Amino acid sequence: MRSLRRAANLAEVLRQTARRLPDGIALVHGDVRWTWHDLDRRVDSLAAELERRGVGKGDVVMLDSPNHPEFVQAMYATWRIGAVLAPVNSRLHDDDVAVIAGVCRPSAIVAHSSTASHVDAVRACGGLSAGVLWIEGSNADAVAAVDESTPAAPVATYEGEPAWYFFTSGTSGTPKAAILTHDQLGFVVNNHLADLMPTTDRHCVSLVVAPLSHGAGVHMLPQVARGAATVLPPSGSLVPAEVWGLVESERVTNMFTVPTILKVLVDHPSVHQHDHSSLRHVIYAGAPMYAPDQKKARETLGEVLVQYYGLAEVTGNITVLPSAEHGRPVPEGLSAGTCGYPRTGMLVSVQDETGSELGPGEIGELCVAGPAVFAGYLDNDKANAEAFRDGWFRTGDLGVVDEDGFVYVTGRSSDMYISGGSNIHPRDIEEKILTHDAVDEVAVLGVPDPKWGEVGVAICVLREGADLTADQLSDWLGERMARYKLPRHILFRDSLPKSGYGKIVKRTIRDELAAQGWGPYSQTLVSAS
Repeated sequence: MRSLRRAANLAEVLRQTARRLPDGIALVHGDVRWTWHDLDRRVDSLAAELERRGVGKGDVVMLDSPNHPEFVQAMYATWRIGAVLAPVNSRLHDDDVAVIAGVCRPSAIVAHSSTASHVDAVRACGGLSAGVLWIEGSNADAVAAVDESTPAAPVATYEGEPAWYFFTSGTSGTPKAAILTHDQLGFVVNNHLADLMPTTDRHCVSLVVAPLSHGAGVHMLPQVARGAATVLPPSGSLVPAEVWGLVESERVTNMFTVPTILKVLVDHPSVHQHDHSSLRHVIYAGAPMYAPDQKKARETLGEVLVQYYGLAEVTGNITVLPSAEHGRPVPEGLSAGTCGYPRTGMLVSVQDETGSELGPGEIGELCVAGPAVFAGYLDNDKANAEAFRDGWFRTGDLGVVDEDGFVYVTGRSSDMYISGGSNIHPRDIEEKILTHDAVDEVAVLGVPDPKWGEVGVAICVLREGADLTADQLSDWLGERMARYKLPRHILFRDSLPKSGYGKIVKRTIRDELAAQGWGPYSQTLVSAS
């Protein structure tokens, strides 16, 4: 049964800004500078084309493109006609995109010329009754056209109606579509403005350095609501010198990133060659940021870091750690710093296996409730049943809350392994290893062992020019943590596999180790040096 309460369609937020600030700059991409009026009319034109092709309310429009002005245009055109957006990361494999299409069953796809193989994979699955609309290339007329006729009439939107099928990043299994609704995302917009970047207004500028298909797209919504310009770097990949050049030339005030990208930007010498004093909020999320990397970023950029902890299913709205709270001392017994306190209007509870709430200092599963929690997974009753308990969303993350209400994430429950009867949390070990001057990145995971059940393997990437053996690192680590936590094996690699969103993919590492002989009770050992 449809709700009787109307919800603000996300596309109406854009229209309100375009009416208020028609000549203000909305999007910058190389030489392209669209005003809010330009963007709004382009949205109208694409919305009309989608409707002409038979796309209507509740239908799904897949969006498959690198960051591009037309990506933003397609987002709001989809919402303007009441359709549901299903963005995918343009760097995914063809098979991954086909799986996602099988889940959300798109009627149309708006695709960049660089993702043509993705389009072929989706077509092979059937569907796409409304066809393909191209961004760039010789067939881009449907997206590029601008109609200055009467603005499109808004489609009525009600509470609970889907706006965005937000796919989980898939680092630990098949992607699921989290249903994000117009009213829920309206709360998220206000919550981001309240907690992450409260000074945002029409004079601000936001730089996008992560895929708009995920957290960066959500981060853009409050910029649109406040009339702040969004800058999209022209390069299709991360180029630190370009990023810092744009921060300087466009006087960027905020940007959203993930720890791995922020580390690359801060480690690059170009950060010292450009003026970044305009930055007020450098917001990072999506994965833990290890203490040494966080310390260096603060020293380099000043006290502008803002961390939030969140998942696709809670749209980032679990905790916030403002810049003023960075550097809080780590409580005894924990190896990692806090990810902040509960977001405005949200509840965080640490629960045991039965759902009972645990007290301060006790480790359990982090559970969340509040208006930012998603409406459930699309067509996945089993996943929904597993995700909720007594009205709480179960994050699958382990953590603890201190006496002041600050939350500490100790790791994923799926990452924890049991060695000799003891629970081992990989993040504890990773944090410690990263304090070694020679180590740049690390992933720790458990593998089967005939004697201990499981033992730890640490896969390390050394800093350029560094020299370190497994025995040296093991001896160094043995002086700094309990012996039962020490990884039994230490391996070195040139790099670690990462998802399109910058997260280290432990599933891939585990599969690679298994292929090398690290199967259950295998006696085959990979060289530790």
